[in-house]
Amino acid sequence: MQASRNILLDLFHAAVRRASPAHCLAPYLPPPPRGRTLVLGAGKAGAAMAAAVEAAWPAGAPLSGLVVTRYGHVPPQARLQRIEVVEAAHPVPDDAGRRAAERIAALAQGLTADDLVLCLISGGGSALLSLPAPGVSLADKQRVNQALLRSGATIGEMNCVRKHLSAIKGGRLAARCAPARVVTLLISDVPGDDPAVIASGPTVPDPTTCADALRILERYRIEVPPEVRAALADGRLETPKPGDPRFAGHEVHLVATPRQSLEAAAQAARDAGLAAYVLSDQIEGESRVVGQVHAALARHVARHGQPFAAPCVLLSGGETTVTVQGRGGRGGRATEFLLGAALALQGEADVHVLAADTDGIDGSEDNAGAIVAPDTLQRAAALGLDARACLDRNDSYGFFAALGDLVVTGPTYTNVNDFRALLVGAPPASCG
Repeated sequence: MQASRNILLDLFHAAVRRASPAHCLAPYLPPPPRGRTLVLGAGKAGAAMAAAVEAAWPAGAPLSGLVVTRYGHVPPQARLQRIEVVEAAHPVPDDAGRRAAERIAALAQGLTADDLVLCLISGGGSALLSLPAPGVSLADKQRVNQALLRSGATIGEMNCVRKHLSAIKGGRLAARCAPARVVTLLISDVPGDDPAVIASGPTVPDPTTCADALRILERYRIEVPPEVRAALADGRLETPKPGDPRFAGHEVHLVATPRQSLEAAAQAARDAGLAAYVLSDQIEGESRVVGQVHAALARHVARHGQPFAAPCVLLSGGETTVTVQGRGGRGGRATEFLLGAALALQGEADVHVLAADTDGIDGSEDNAGAIVAPDTLQRAAALGLDARACLDRNDSYGFFAALGDLVVTGPTYTNVNDFRALLVGAPPASCG
């Protein structure tokens, strides 16, 4: 059983390594311009991306800037000298994020056509780059953000609303940089890798509208102040759209994606002598339900050898959601997925499951994720834990913490979102 756990952990670490800015960012850097180079950015990978830029940028070429990342997400080995990094709150924005966004917006002013702006954008940037639109307060944004996080809305829906309540997201940051050339380097944390969704697309035109944002607020019954609703209704909070000349000549590059990390994990499994299959990097839906579906597939493989023969590893990514129903529970998408999977597996022999967030933080807890084994429910019952009751009150963290099955890595300084690996069958004797 320990060998199976070790294999799953190795696959998770292989996925994270593939998305490390130190390994993937430098090939996408343009040459220095005739003017100055300004680095602006936001996201959980922001500090690591800034460190990768500094390490690769020519020593004599001008370089300065400001990047905001989540508290505790500055790599200890980072020795930044030319790019300033500040920290702020995630997933609910705070005043530190607002101040950082104000400074970033100010730095974007007064640039020339000879200047280059390197925008380093990664998951988490929506909360970290929080500059409310005119007529919207930080408290308004905090309330809406908290409601969206609890609603079960998809990341695309959440970010549509966030864009239209912002003075810097939804393409507005790039518009401020005109006429400078803007090169955006992205680490994707969203299904489909749409640059307009990653961190709410601060440097790309926004195809969504105020009307879309209003429909999402109504769908999930989220209240906003009357004056904010009025500003959405009459289009005062509209974002820059595709075709806007201020985006002419801009470049956008995806330097790391969920698919690439899943493929890296699949190759690591094959190197260990296991067949590996990437199911999808775009899975969305309620975490517990997605867990049940994955469990059903694993059981079919284990019992019937279809559609894959065991032993094998099944991999998936994407971004699931948790609709908070209980009170007092703790946990994120990964552990809720796992609890749903454990209940569906019912101790299926030779099925082990790991789910974790590639940023090292599952929701707002201190774990990346957890592991389910064939004896998970049996051990829980021996401790007096009711798995179904824990799921009903959204207390997946408490469940796996009591079992000692949390995966705790600390911040990984990157973010390509959910990672799930199901090991079906006994691993080769050489593994682990």
